[in-house]
Amino acid sequence: MNQKELELKYLNAIYQNTQTALQSIEDIIKKVEDDAFVNELCKQQDQYSILAKECENFAKAENHNIKDNNILEKARLWTSINLSTLLDNSNRKIAELLLMGTFMGIITCIKDKSDHKGISDELDELIDKLYKFERENIDRLIPYLS
Repeated sequence: MNQKELELKYLNAIYQNTQTALQSIEDIIKKVEDDAFVNELCKQQDQYSILAKECENFAKAENHNIKDNNILEKARLWTSINLSTLLDNSNRKIAELLLMGTFMGIITCIKDKSDHKGISDELDELIDKLYKFERENIDRLIPYLS
C-alpha cells in the first residue's frame, strides 16, 4: 500500500470509532430518563461530533473519501443496544453498556495507533484526542453505575 492508502485506512479507523460512539449514544439516549444523564450524553455526543468533523476536515484537505460504518455494523449495534435494554433500561444498565463501548473504543485506539505507526503525525494527534476523551468518559459514566 502506498502512503495515501495507509493514511486513508488510518483515518477511516479513527472516523469509524467516532461514528460507532455517536450511533451508540443516539440509539441509547432515547431510553434515558434521568436529565443529568441525558445532559452528560449530549456533551459526549457533541465532543464525538467535533472529533468526527476533524476527521472529515482532514479527509477533505487530503482529498480522501472516508467511509462510515457499514449497514451491517450499524444494525448489529442497534440490535445489541435494544436487546440489552429491553428488560432493563436503568441508568446502571445503560452506563454499563456505554462503559463497555467506551473500553472497546479505547482498545481500538491503542491498536489502531500501533498498527499505523509513522503514517501521519496529524492523525496520531487526532487519535490521541479521541483516546483521552474516551478515558475521561469512563470517569463521567462510572457514577451512573450506582
